[in-house]
Amino acid sequence: MTTVGAPDTTPDSGERAKQARAFVVLMGVVALFGDLTYEGARGLVGPYLALLGASAAAVGFAAGLGEFLGYGLRLITGWWGDRTRAYWPLVILGYGINLVAVPGLALVGSWEAAVALLLLERVGKAIRSPARSTLVSYAASSAGAGKSFGLEEALDQIGAVLGPLLTALAIWVLRAEPVTTQYRAAFLVLLLPVLLNLALVLKARARFPRPETLEPSGHHDHPRLGGLFRWYLAGAMFMALGFADWALVAFHASHTGVLEIGALPLLYAGAMALDALSALAFGVLFDRYGVLVLAGTTALSALFAPFIFLVPSKGLLVVGAACWALGMGAQDSIFKAAIAKLVPKEERGRAYGSFFALFGLAWWVGSTTMGWLYEASITTLVAFSVVTQLLAVPVFLFVGLRLRRYERERG
Repeated sequence: MTTVGAPDTTPDSGERAKQARAFVVLMGVVALFGDLTYEGARGLVGPYLALLGASAAAVGFAAGLGEFLGYGLRLITGWWGDRTRAYWPLVILGYGINLVAVPGLALVGSWEAAVALLLLERVGKAIRSPARSTLVSYAASSAGAGKSFGLEEALDQIGAVLGPLLTALAIWVLRAEPVTTQYRAAFLVLLLPVLLNLALVLKARARFPRPETLEPSGHHDHPRLGGLFRWYLAGAMFMALGFADWALVAFHASHTGVLEIGALPLLYAGAMALDALSALAFGVLFDRYGVLVLAGTTALSALFAPFIFLVPSKGLLVVGAACWALGMGAQDSIFKAAIAKLVPKEERGRAYGSFFALFGLAWWVGSTTMGWLYEASITTLVAFSVVTQLLAVPVFLFVGLRLRRYERERG
């Protein structure tokens, strides 16, 4: 097989674009099996922790802490990636941690041990994510930032759909067994996608050892890290404060009896399917309208909390999950694509690391707050979620308009 990006390889523009698209697709398939592993577990984490004895506050705190670690450690791993250029080793190590963290949930006997493994999985994501996003951003510069990250996210979310379906199948097969046995079997079957994920990432490393050659030198006259990037980060943090983790959504659905255990993975699979489709659409819209798209999607995603939490209803829960999924689709495709436009490639690992670290901090604070508010006042929880997300809308409008003007001035 031809190796792309070897030291003596400098592809012309047509060949570069072809290789860039191939790299984006391959990394999307890598992400597919990675997300099949984690999202297969994530759809069950909330009620599983409750089964092991955790409270709603503990679920909210643990979910938020996991996101904070998964994002916060990127400050270090993003900086380290830029400093060493060891992007591939970081990606491989990050995915390798899943070999222990996710199937290991089948073996734990307490909610504290389960939380420890969930946190370990998030650490693995923190290790690989800035390096992975940086590698994909090189190809995105030749293949279209919005379309590339949108396609990668769509493939990623196919895994997020298949994962819950796989765990739902395991639960259905063992439906006559005790609930604890059903959960353990669901986590154990996720060992297969872990192994496939590791095999594919090693194949990607062998075929594309130097993806930085896929980005033409001087492709963008980027501003230095700062300025609009800080405003963009502020908007993302407002959004994260009010965006509940799925663990709290699943806890609520199980606690109120709106859905039985076997239906929870199916609801999550449906949300991930919508996430995948919306990521593709929002990626295309981003290439045309830029960050302005985030203003509209954030206003739409702010509706998830009233639909999910105010009235125990299966229909409203489904509508709220759809709003939540649309917000996730926009985040997962546009967030990374915008950074590729705002930041030069020499600083991109640090930019991805710092952006998602502070985004994760806001997510942790918001998830912990909403977990506490769930037991204190559902109405206040909904108000907190809606208001904090809507605060991001004018910020994204400001950044989008300024970036469009800057790009017009550059020609």
